[in-house]
Amino acid sequence: MHYQQGRQKIPSNLNGRQSTTWSPSALHTLYYYMRCSQLEYSDNPNTDPPVIQLNPERPYVVLPPLMQWIRVATAHCEHRLSSIVDSDDVRQAARLLLPGIDCPVRPLSTDEVVCTSRHLNAQQSALRFQQDLGFRMLACGRADLVSEAVSLLGNDGINTVSEQGLSPLMFACSRGDEAMVQILIKNGADVDQAVPSSHTSRPCIHPAIRHWTALSFAVVNGNVSVVQLLLNAGASVHGSVDTSGDNYTETPLQLASAAGHYEMVALLLSKGADPHLTTVHKNGITTKGHDNSFALAAAHGHRNVLRKLLEQPRCVKSTDILSLEEMLAEGTEQEPLAPKVPKLKRMGSKSKITLSLQEAMYHSCEHGYLDISMELRSLGVPWTLHCWTESLATAKQLHRLAVIQCLLRDFGSIKLDEYNEEFVEEGLTLMFDILRQCRNDVICQQLASIFASLFGDGPIPALRVEGLPPVARIDPQYVNNQEMSDVTFMVEGKPFYAHKIVLVTASKRFKAMLSDKFTEGKQPCIEISDFRYNTFNLVMQYLYFGSTDALRVETGEILELLAASSFFMLDQLQQYCEMLCSRMLNVDSAMVIYKHAKLYSSECLLEFCHSFFLAHFTELLAKNEAFRRQVFPPKTDQSQDLLVSLQDTLAHRLYMRFQKQTTV
Repeated sequence: MHYQQGRQKIPSNLNGRQSTTWSPSALHTLYYYMRCSQLEYSDNPNTDPPVIQLNPERPYVVLPPLMQWIRVATAHCEHRLSSIVDSDDVRQAARLLLPGIDCPVRPLSTDEVVCTSRHLNAQQSALRFQQDLGFRMLACGRADLVSEAVSLLGNDGINTVSEQGLSPLMFACSRGDEAMVQILIKNGADVDQAVPSSHTSRPCIHPAIRHWTALSFAVVNGNVSVVQLLLNAGASVHGSVDTSGDNYTETPLQLASAAGHYEMVALLLSKGADPHLTTVHKNGITTKGHDNSFALAAAHGHRNVLRKLLEQPRCVKSTDILSLEEMLAEGTEQEPLAPKVPKLKRMGSKSKITLSLQEAMYHSCEHGYLDISMELRSLGVPWTLHCWTESLATAKQLHRLAVIQCLLRDFGSIKLDEYNEEFVEEGLTLMFDILRQCRNDVICQQLASIFASLFGDGPIPALRVEGLPPVARIDPQYVNNQEMSDVTFMVEGKPFYAHKIVLVTASKRFKAMLSDKFTEGKQPCIEISDFRYNTFNLVMQYLYFGSTDALRVETGEILELLAASSFFMLDQLQQYCEMLCSRMLNVDSAMVIYKHAKLYSSECLLEFCHSFFLAHFTELLAKNEAFRRQVFPPKTDQSQDLLVSLQDTLAHRLYMRFQKQTTV
């Protein structure tokens, strides 16, 4: 009672709904659930919280409080657009609040009517009762009661609107009562009467049905014969929509398209329904083609309905008839799959059907209807990057190799300015995942071509030698000079004379090798077995000259010199070798150089190799078997480090391109 009194203190026009009352059956049902004998509180008031005694027959820990029961039951009552809580509302609350209770879900019906409430005075209550009785008499379907029922409805007669905003004709259309619809139409029922839109004066009207007409209710319930009756009686095929202004509700064609009623869609189109009409949302914002009939059919996967909508494109004038191909050609710019039809001067901007079909493609892609997306593309609807990516993801999930090939072949139709960070994070990752998992040669070649095109024709940044300026550590004439030498190396059985001061100051490796070689009191002799004499000589020339300017390295010696520079920890010499390797990189030598760069942790050379692989991806896959084995390793080796590196390199290059475009 405290809860009810608190609600009644708030005017109905402030809380947005009418006060509810509880029927005796609802109170009895509530009492039954609240007084379950299997769950009781202890009688000791000093315990906090109160001790609960559980019976093994009931698995509940504690019953919900009374306030929760009232709120949930009242919510069910208001959802029915009623002001009286009945016993079934309490059972629905029990279904939600009590685990294990198996109460059937109450089916909602549109013929629910509002009975008199306790807050009405006697006269208002009598009028409400009479109106309620009139609606019930019409709902029984007896033609002989129509005149008496109409007299009870009030001043508006047969067009009286209930608390839910429905007229007798709307109720009859919802029930599919064809006979009653005929009778009401003959007795002067308004076939174009709309559900009121005011939410302050009529708070019980469900927001979803505002502005609906009798035709809308008949379409939603799939009653083709009733729809035919209404249209023959002169009902507007667009419902309450003003085709020249903003549309705040769904047209009958939109409702039929979303439900997939093919026969209904065909009937409405034959009567002149416009599939391009859209719905403006409550915030007053609408996007291109949003919620038009094409988009709704595509979003729900009704392919046959979409085809029916495409058969009769609506034109601006009856004498200005354009074919579907011509309209699509209006909205495309150099699309390879679009029909090659010259643009028509009488339509300056993108045609209405192009915008509608682009939105239909978006919804079909979002909901995973791949066949609809591909069919729309075959009509010439241009891809957006988002739609293309979603379609490719769906095709990959469904293992539709033929569709994947078609999508990859169509990648070039997407405008370059659409590549963004979202594409790098989602689209690029998706394509590399397909390359990892797919062994189809055609798809692999297509992906390789796409990666090469994304990398671009720009040059790969050249490698440079960075470090200290060249400084000679000792006169170069002392290279392999026995005079004043204090250490000897044996390389391929030949002695090589050197000076310890030069070696230990230039390389940590030499310092470690020579630190314990002078304990015997004689000149040490160290054997070098890992490198050839000429290679070791080049290393010594670099150490004595202090730079790489005087080095003359043959092509066959570069890789071994790279290994020597890495072994002796000579960073500047290693950079020089990496630069030489990058210059000799080609399709044949690519994998050999790549493996050496990976072996000796030459990061700069590795990045250069990755860029080279991307720029020549297609050619490498076709001609270099070692590269192919590296890209597609055996199933036992799942590392696939190369593809990960290639993806990172390509993503970095695209990011740099985005930043450059943003700066410009």
